[in-house]
Amino acid sequence: QVQLVESGGGLVQPGGSLRLSCVGSGFGFRVSSMAWCRQAPGKERELVAFIRSGGTTNYGDSVMGRFTISRDNAKNTVYLQMNSLQSDDTAVYYCTAGASANYWGQGTQVTVSS
Repeated sequence: QVQLVESGGGLVQPGGSLRLSCVGSGFGFRVSSMAWCRQAPGKERELVAFIRSGGTTNYGDSVMGRFTISRDNAKNTVYLQMNSLQSDDTAVYYCTAGASANYWGQGTQVTVSS
């Protein structure tokens, strides 16, 4: 059974930082592409960052230069370091597994507000 468990969300002031974590199990984590997506109220789901099994990455335009995706295959964990957070970053953040986002976690809320 595939499981993706996100953690690390919360309330942060504009300009602050958060690090999200996602632990995967039940599939070949080491050979899987992983990604973070987000969905804000009233907006479409958006790809935030993507990391391939080999470690190469891609980012959405809105987070380029502020967010960093990384992975630790020994811990079956993918991370999203978020810096210089803005109110527009407020959303539920989801971890996905597979090149086609075959599997999704339950999401973690990130709220950027003063």
